[in-house]
Amino acid sequence: MKIHALVAATAAILFAPQTRAQSSDSALTLGKVDVHQHTEGQLTAHQVLTSVDVLGADQIEDKNVSQSWELLGQMPGIQLTEFRQGAESGKVSFRAFNGEGYLNAIKTLIDGVPSNVNSGNQRFIDMLFPLEISYIEVVRGTNDPRYGLHNIGGNVNFGTRQGGNYTDGRLSYGSYNTRDAQLAVGRESNGVAQNYFFGTQASDGYRDHDTSRKYALGGKWFYGSLDDGMRVGLTARTYHQEADEPGFMTAEELRTDRRGSQLRNANDVDERDMRQIGVHLDLKLADNLFLGSKLYYNRYEDDRKVTFSDLPTGNAPRQRRVWDEKQTGMLTTLTWQPADTLTLEGGLNYEHQDNGYIRERFSYAEPTDFSAPPARVQNNDRHTFDNWGAYAQAIYQPIEALKIVPAYRVDRFDGNTQLQGGVTGPLQRYGTIGQPKLSVVYAFTDTANVYANWGRTFQVLTGSTPPAYLTPGQDPMGASTNTGMELGMKFSPFAGSQARVAVWQQDAANEVSNMPATGTTVTLGKTRRRGVDAQVSASLGERWTVWASHAYQEAKIERDNRDASLSLEGREVAATPRYISNIGVDFQATEALQFGLQGRAQGDYYLEERNVAGKYGGFAVLDLSARYDISPRWSVDVQVKNVTDREYAYAWYDSFFWEQPQPMFSPAAGRSLYLAVNMKL
Repeated sequence: MKIHALVAATAAILFAPQTRAQSSDSALTLGKVDVHQHTEGQLTAHQVLTSVDVLGADQIEDKNVSQSWELLGQMPGIQLTEFRQGAESGKVSFRAFNGEGYLNAIKTLIDGVPSNVNSGNQRFIDMLFPLEISYIEVVRGTNDPRYGLHNIGGNVNFGTRQGGNYTDGRLSYGSYNTRDAQLAVGRESNGVAQNYFFGTQASDGYRDHDTSRKYALGGKWFYGSLDDGMRVGLTARTYHQEADEPGFMTAEELRTDRRGSQLRNANDVDERDMRQIGVHLDLKLADNLFLGSKLYYNRYEDDRKVTFSDLPTGNAPRQRRVWDEKQTGMLTTLTWQPADTLTLEGGLNYEHQDNGYIRERFSYAEPTDFSAPPARVQNNDRHTFDNWGAYAQAIYQPIEALKIVPAYRVDRFDGNTQLQGGVTGPLQRYGTIGQPKLSVVYAFTDTANVYANWGRTFQVLTGSTPPAYLTPGQDPMGASTNTGMELGMKFSPFAGSQARVAVWQQDAANEVSNMPATGTTVTLGKTRRRGVDAQVSASLGERWTVWASHAYQEAKIERDNRDASLSLEGREVAATPRYISNIGVDFQATEALQFGLQGRAQGDYYLEERNVAGKYGGFAVLDLSARYDISPRWSVDVQVKNVTDREYAYAWYDSFFWEQPQPMFSPAAGRSLYLAVNMKL
């Protein structure tokens, strides 16, 4: 890929006579964002000056998904990793970071509250149902200083409804005996805002032994407003899921019966509970001075019984994994605008984690008998993990057309582990991790801007075992730094449209592939990720809305320290497709009738870093929908997912649990139909 050629193409589009754009920032929005007032007074993601995308409530609330991370599949450049193993359903990634679990590079937040588990996985997203979500905001790149831990390639914030007076409900039924009920209630008067949500879903699943039952309950209570000088609030939600796991399939099993489940997985099941509580305080200290604070508590409990192969010997493939994680933290920001041309912000965060992890292995049985005593207990660990972070950033606008945003962030870590057998050790001594950042945007006209950014993020090891902790015999390891840069342009090809094109690159100094659940750690060395993102959305008259995006990306290992015969230099990082594409069309046929079309596709990817096991995982799927408004209060909709009945599957490379390493598969659902009734009172 020739970066200089792409830059030239960007410039050519920029100076095209027909170009029009919004010049204030680099963010694009798809759909309507009804409530987006969680951060008045504080600097928002729109002011980070990187590739920011916002998905509005009208593109979210009526979608049929098994878990809410699937909603991001509508957004540009988002890779969905679809495990489809009960509660371990999948996750999102972008900027050529994959979702395999070895490097969890995406910071996740709910209403601005950090919502990753210790490993960086995004399991707290499952607490949300579509009808509760007001917007989803994706920030890509390395120049956002607001977050440190897990913010390697960017961050995703799910904003839930706040304020308003409404009673909204949705009942749906669909393929595989899927039943879904959601109720959202909002009441606001005399400075008091109350929001409540209840959602439940049950399904028999696409495959045998694939049933799932879950529910979520949430509430938000806020008092006051920044106009009056103070707003204080409490958010709380709880979630429970019980789900069977159909298991991963060999290629032969996939060909024989893609909807089946093997006998070895007959007792595989997952039971998961999550809770989150947040206390929010926003103060207007002066007309140009704002203080925002959040205190939060997260609890994650998971009991997963899983079988990976039918080997008759050994006990490695049959495991019970139990997580018990508690996070307590705070975030505080102070924002000051001393002049019209200058805004300053400083932030401080702290998070303390107290985590437990148990991993038991069981003797061979078909199906695996998890009620029997384990053959051995591999992990019975308790570990703490503490993070202090601070940042400062400024927005300087010397002239109307130019904004300059310098920033600097620092993070420090501490903690200790106690392993089974009494072995203890402190967390790796990373010291102070500095992260300089700089962003610039220049508006050539009222309708066109070009932006550039440079920034540094970092990776630290997680989990309870060495090398994350310095138990006896472990060598010290420094944090892996990631340095990224981006050049982009936001413009409007014609009236009623918005578009953006960006070229980017991100280099890791010493990337580590780390899977805390299995205690697997592999140093990849120096890696380079780079790509091009292009996207456009437009309203064509009063009836048509269209959008499309295409992301080309690559992730390669540039240098490692292995013996030449084992070197991975020049190989592609596993599970990274070269392209991700999206397309969508909404057509308002009449005042009451609307049709929709959505498609997404991604390329094949290598399953392992040696790049010798073949490429898998590519797909192209199309969804159709129709909605009819019976009255202003009642509507019905029908959705057909994977309308062409495309057969595709998530693939990974199992080199641990079979006599011969081989690809393993989890097939996606075929064509499916969903009917729903919606109420808005």
